[in-house]
Amino acid sequence: MEDVAKQHDEAIASLRSHTGRVFVLGAVDSGKTTFAKRLCLAALDAGQTVAFVDSDIAHSTIAAPGTVGLKVVTGPSDLEDAARPDVMSFVGTTSPRDNVLGLATGTAKLVLRGIEMGARLIVVDTSGLIEGVAGQLLNLTEAELCRPHHVVGLARGGELEPISGVLERFLSIDVMQIEAHPDVGMRSVDERAAHRETRLASFLGPEVFRWRVKPTVFMPMLPPIFDLADLEGLLVGIDNGHGDCLGLGILEYREDALRLLTPVSEGVVALRLGSVRVTQDGKITERVDLRSMLGTD
Repeated sequence: MEDVAKQHDEAIASLRSHTGRVFVLGAVDSGKTTFAKRLCLAALDAGQTVAFVDSDIAHSTIAAPGTVGLKVVTGPSDLEDAARPDVMSFVGTTSPRDNVLGLATGTAKLVLRGIEMGARLIVVDTSGLIEGVAGQLLNLTEAELCRPHHVVGLARGGELEPISGVLERFLSIDVMQIEAHPDVGMRSVDERAAHRETRLASFLGPEVFRWRVKPTVFMPMLPPIFDLADLEGLLVGIDNGHGDCLGLGILEYREDALRLLTPVSEGVVALRLGSVRVTQDGKITERVDLRSMLGTD
């Protein structure tokens, strides 16, 4: 156990003074977030300008669940549970498999924003999807778009070998693979769900405004003949018209009128449809196939 902890310390020490982009890979409860945050703070102590990209849409720590978040790190408080991202990109689901494209492009978008904001080191806490074709596709696509200079893989066995092989063959990227830290505990499904609900609820309230919504403001666009009642309870991302996600909201259909329930008080220009229905207290009640609902391929 001491040897594994030493490996983590040595990996962080070797990366803290580097510039560029560092991806941290691993399955759920492999310690990705802990390692990524430790690296951010170590790099900050080394005089770096650091940005943290949280692309773990199911188990977000600084972003809202269902979004990718970017935080410029100036101190430990920027990485605590109460922290909020400086920029978000809406993905619309807490399952990476449901929107691989949205997650990959959202991660790349925020990495680029981090560069534009002057970060010399950008640490990306990836989604935790490593299994099967979806895991290989997601991680390769993110790497192709973001071009990480270093990749750290935290493993309990050989679960990262397929992804490591893909990154090596297609992009000549070596994965620095170390064992998951012995202090990392395994959370139950219920514990992970409770954390996700609490965090999602914090981005949906407690103060809520009700905005009247026109059916022309959505992405994807609604078909000419569409029952607006089908949008009831759908999670949406709120866009300011310049490509930035201002926050989250829930659609409500009452008395033949469509409204947006959101803590965002101004700047609402357009809405991105998510693929989950949620309650104000953060519970996901249903996953939605948008293509089927909108009658498109």
